[in-house]
Order: sequence, then C-alpha cells, then structure tokens
Amino acid sequence: MANRVTFIGAGNMAGAIIGGMIESGFGADSITATSRHDAGLAPLRERLGIHTTTDNVAAVAEADVVILAVKPQVMRQVCEDLHDAIQARRPLVISVAAGLSAETLERWLGGNLPLVRCMPNTPSLVGAGASGLYANARVDEARRHLATELMEAVGLVEWVDDESLLEAVTAVSGSAPAYFFLMFEAMEAAGVEQGLPADTARRLAMQTAFGAAKMAMASDESPAQLKRNVMSPGGTTERAIEHLEQAGLRTILAEAMNASATRASEMATELDKN
Repeated sequence: MANRVTFIGAGNMAGAIIGGMIESGFGADSITATSRHDAGLAPLRERLGIHTTTDNVAAVAEADVVILAVKPQVMRQVCEDLHDAIQARRPLVISVAAGLSAETLERWLGGNLPLVRCMPNTPSLVGAGASGLYANARVDEARRHLATELMEAVGLVEWVDDESLLEAVTAVSGSAPAYFFLMFEAMEAAGVEQGLPADTARRLAMQTAFGAAKMAMASDESPAQLKRNVMSPGGTTERAIEHLEQAGLRTILAEAMNASATRASEMATELDKN
C-alpha cells in the first residue's frame, strides 16, 4: 500500500491500528499520528517509527486517508479546525468514534467527502478485533477496499449497508467483550465457591472461552449444533444448559443487547446536538 495515512488522535485504538498496519506490511514512513501533546506521541514514534506531530492541519495536508480517533466529545471542534485542510485535500475519512453519524461528521468537515464509519472493539488492541464498517455514497470500491485492508490489520471486518445497523454492531461486538468479562467474573466466583483457587478458576474459564471461540470459527456447524455436540443425554453439560435456558439466559442477553443498541442511538442524538 502506498497511501499516506494520518491518525488524528494517538490513543490506544489508534496505536493498535497503526501497529497492525505495520505488521501487515504498511510502511511506517507513510503513517502520521497527531496529538495535542508530544508526550503522548513519543511512545508511538519510538516503538513504531512513524511520523508524529501536534499540528493536525499540517498532518492532513498530504494525507490520502484521515482516521479520526479522538473522543466523541471533542470531535466537533477537531473537525471544524480541520475543515479547510480536509476540503482542500478531500481524503478518505474514517471515523472510529462511537455515536457520531456520517452525516454529522460530514457536516462538521464541510460536506461532499468519502466517509467511512467504523465500530471497532477493544480486542483490536491485541489484534483480535471485530469491526463493523459503513460507507457513505461517495466511497468507491477502491476506497472501500482500502478501509477493509486498514481495519483487517487488527481483526475481522464486516460491512453493513444501513448506517443504523452500526447500533446492532455495537450490541453484538462493540460492547460484547464486557459481556464475556462478566461471564468470566461469574465463572471464577462459582469455581471458588466450589473449592477451586481463584487463579485456577479464572485461567480455566478464559482458556475454555478461547477454545470454544476457536472451535466455532473453524467449524462449518452452527453454534446450536456445536452446543449439542458437547451435551451427552443425562450428562453434566445437558443439566447446566437446561438450567441456563430455564433461567432465561437468551432473554437476558437479548434485553442487554437491545439496551446497548438503544444507548448507541441516544448517544448519536446527544452528540449531534452539541
């Protein structure tokens, strides 16, 4: 890839994407990251060999791709400060900020821009992310492919054709690492109650989750069938699954995911008003 990429913001997610890009063959010399203070840039510059600057406008001036990786609450000011530079260059803009619609971002940047919204999740920090992407009508196939290539550097990429579906992506993958962390918490506590040392219960729970995900991703069978494969009639797993079903696990998960998606929609409305 020969495109010049500028990251506006140099936090954990930006650092993860940059690291993944370099590992996948993107030249460090083609990457620039910005932050308000050089102290936040020095670790990236020293570890990855990329360009860094505290001048957002200068960083955008020759960029082919601009990745907006600042907090949603400061995004409007950042975009308005970049308005003239973005309009002069018209790069592909990718936002990894939650809650801000493509229309809102485009308006703040001056309009008529190819723009992709990306909903990544925190496992991107270890190269095992899952990202949902949405492109506006000005993103052609070449730029769509480029956005895919950039985000695949930190994990799985799935495109949605309707921007509102990014709320469902938030529920299914964006918020979902915390669902599993809660489950690890509960499994560890139950293991301790049954007599296991806490660290043993924690390691067993985490390795089992890792193994189950790996099996599911490698298999052509549905999760329902994989579940049945583990269950012997009258056995321990069948008893546990019956209890989870009777306790309403499916309903609890559906309601939690609906709450996540609803909050994502509310945040978009709140941020658009600011």
